[in-house]
Amino acid sequence: MRLFTRCMAATALALCYAPTQYHSIAGNAGNTEASSLISAVGHRPDVSARCFRSEAVEEKIREVAAYIADEKLRHMFEVCFPNTLDTTVRFSENDGIPDTFVITGDINAMWLRDSSAQVWPYMTLMAKDDNLRKMIAGLINRQAKCILIDPYANAFNYGPTGSYWETDFTQPMAKELHERKYELDSLCYPIRLAYRYWILTGDTSVFTDTWQRAMLLAVDTMREQQRRESKGSYSFYRKCERPTDSQINDGWGAPVRPIGMIFSAFRPSDDATQYGFLVPSNMMAVVSLRQLAEIERSVYKNTEFATECESLADEVDAGIKRHAIVDHPVFGQVFAYEVDGYGNHTFMDDANVPSLLSAPYLGYCPSDDPVYINTRHLVWSEDNPYFFHGEAGEGIGGPHVGIGAVWPMSIIIKGLTSNDPEEIRRCLKQLRDTDGGTCMMHESFNASDSSDFTRSWFAWANTLFGELVIKAYDTCPDILGKAL
Repeated sequence: MRLFTRCMAATALALCYAPTQYHSIAGNAGNTEASSLISAVGHRPDVSARCFRSEAVEEKIREVAAYIADEKLRHMFEVCFPNTLDTTVRFSENDGIPDTFVITGDINAMWLRDSSAQVWPYMTLMAKDDNLRKMIAGLINRQAKCILIDPYANAFNYGPTGSYWETDFTQPMAKELHERKYELDSLCYPIRLAYRYWILTGDTSVFTDTWQRAMLLAVDTMREQQRRESKGSYSFYRKCERPTDSQINDGWGAPVRPIGMIFSAFRPSDDATQYGFLVPSNMMAVVSLRQLAEIERSVYKNTEFATECESLADEVDAGIKRHAIVDHPVFGQVFAYEVDGYGNHTFMDDANVPSLLSAPYLGYCPSDDPVYINTRHLVWSEDNPYFFHGEAGEGIGGPHVGIGAVWPMSIIIKGLTSNDPEEIRRCLKQLRDTDGGTCMMHESFNASDSSDFTRSWFAWANTLFGELVIKAYDTCPDILGKAL
């Protein structure tokens, strides 16, 4: 297998996009020129070229880096943790109202999922930096507007510029959309972000009428996609060479039987689901709907809608427990990755979050849940068809890149869901050793040769890596104070 290696030149941004045919962002990357966002491989951009600066983040980098004995790991943390702020944030204030657009990296568009996850590791620092708090509040504001444009879209442009994917067979394809792949987690991530913002700051200014209308639309969309009485209004078909970029049955997907769970046409990887009830995304929906209910009851005093959110969460959770916990011949009771209500299910996991591996990270279950433990053993083994092991390393991938491609994100999530210092140490060591000589994370690397990788500029993975290092610093600092 040959991956599509992405390498940054020292003087220009090599925008070799992933094999999903994403178009280049050359010449337009938010509030700076694209060519100035990334300097030499393995280094932060010059201070003058950084998109956003947070003194609280800089202070945290200095604090943690000073404790890391391993020179390469220390440098990787210093480069990766601020990567989202350095290279992807476009922040402004209009009449005192913050607005933030966060691109995913080498694609000049904002995914609701990626943007939420990219700023997540900075949120505990908001109390020390009001500009950082405003920037994240601006993202919450922007996401609400995006959902109101189209609750079925996964990725958005900064303005009504259109996109490469306007020829997709899905309606309506507004000019503000970059892509219109319906992914259930795209409705959950904005709730997760806003809820944590509220818990950490106590600030309710983001809970505007616009945000409320977006949430009403999001829940209506989830209800429609339970597919109790009909397939709903969404379909998606793309003429393409990659089967996973389109849905079967004229864009409606495989049939599902109503079981309380919510249909998702695509996975967080942007790949089509095989069976429409994607279990990790439904797990996330359970958590997010209960968080939304708390906001509605406490902030908006909307008891009726809060009760509706809780009822939907209970329906989804009951569907998971009845239909998605299945017997595996080796590992016993595990969570299936996808189900359809007809008894069909898949034993696998995909590296993108939400994943089965990430269930405790997302708050669905504790890490010592017996079914989760069995599932964890399954997905990190060769009984998962998308677990790959080679001379360079091991981990979970997915069909988005292909066979033999390990996603660093899966290794990071393994560490973030572990309470074992030795397991966390091994994850950090493998991440350090599979950077392909760039001191940064990537979308994936060849399990047999980590110098063969996809996506040099993938901000979510970079920032998530920083989150794992900070977890190690907070919970088991001894592993950072000595050689890995």
